[in-house]
Amino acid sequence: MAIPHAASGELIDLSSPGPAPEAGSVTLVRDERFEIFRLEMPAGKALPEHEVPSLVTIQCLRGRVEVSAHGRSQAMPAGFMMYIAGGEPHGVRALEDSSILVTMRVNRE
Repeated sequence: MAIPHAASGELIDLSSPGPAPEAGSVTLVRDERFEIFRLEMPAGKALPEHEVPSLVTIQCLRGRVEVSAHGRSQAMPAGFMMYIAGGEPHGVRALEDSSILVTMRVNRE
């Protein structure tokens, strides 16, 4: 069974499901060109360094995360976002219980 995603023109609730998130992601929008998902990260949870072929944006909705990219690490509090070029290695680690919104272009050929 396919997981339902938001349709064009539909409101999307970006709020987290509760005060202490469980690790996991929820895909909010997916089509042939891009994907948007919310990722819940408990404090201490890390996504190891990786790279994707397309551009990525990471927006901290709640909490505080550390983003490693371009040879440095930066703490990102809620309300901030970062753009990462395609092919750039990057990683994310939750400094606090956090929720992030990730947008990325995808190539489905």
